[in-house]
Amino acid sequence: MAKILAVTNQKGGVGKTTTAVNLSACLAVLGQRVLMIDLDPQGNATTGCGVAKRVALPTVYQILIGRSSLSETCIRTDFGFDILPANRELAGAEVELIEMGGREFRLRDALVPVQDEYDFILMDCPPALNMLTVNGLVAADAVMIPMQCEYYALEGLTDLVATLKKVRANLNSRLEIEGLLRTLFDSRSTLTQQVSSELVDHFGSKVYRTIIPRNVRLAEAPSYGKPVIAFDRLSKGAQAYKALAQEILDRRDGTVRSDATQGAEA
Repeated sequence: MAKILAVTNQKGGVGKTTTAVNLSACLAVLGQRVLMIDLDPQGNATTGCGVAKRVALPTVYQILIGRSSLSETCIRTDFGFDILPANRELAGAEVELIEMGGREFRLRDALVPVQDEYDFILMDCPPALNMLTVNGLVAADAVMIPMQCEYYALEGLTDLVATLKKVRANLNSRLEIEGLLRTLFDSRSTLTQQVSSELVDHFGSKVYRTIIPRNVRLAEAPSYGKPVIAFDRLSKGAQAYKALAQEILDRRDGTVRSDATQGAEA
């Protein structure tokens, strides 16, 4: 059965989409069956996989409102994984879902028939706690939290953990923090190093050992509609995301111990 991960952070610009796209591609390179779901109406994860938003119909929007099945919507990318695409039409789902019964569980229920077809399902959530994000959190087994090592990120993390506690208490009792991913990392910054140390001190092994550096090739790859491992496999960004994919596989297989008792539970 697939491991379902919501890539989420209420703060924007921390590398959620970059992580969802590149981790999906790297897991596929390592032989995993992967489905990526774009839950952001901006559709950046969709274009980052080389899928044109204007022709990416039906999208996850039709799934959420019950007009299409997952098998009818899924697109095979050129990079070895599947995607449920999104475009601006998805913004309308926020309004329409309010009137629907079981609105928080629409995505979870849609994924049930295909969970045995994948090893990993990754969801790129929007940078807001809206009905799209709630659907992602309810469907997920765990969350991956990309974050920059800066002061405001720590404040945002406190708010996010409180949100996850509420979701777990009311909608999804199995939800936990899979891991915190340090992104856009600048090792020359003293503040970055300090915040990184605080994260490790507080969250322990919930912080991934892999760190994603600031990297020009990572920033360039989306404009070519490619994950960075297909754009420049030797770049630092590509090597970092491949290392992250391997770390996740090692955790799943028990090679790397993930201690859930060090203050990291949502």
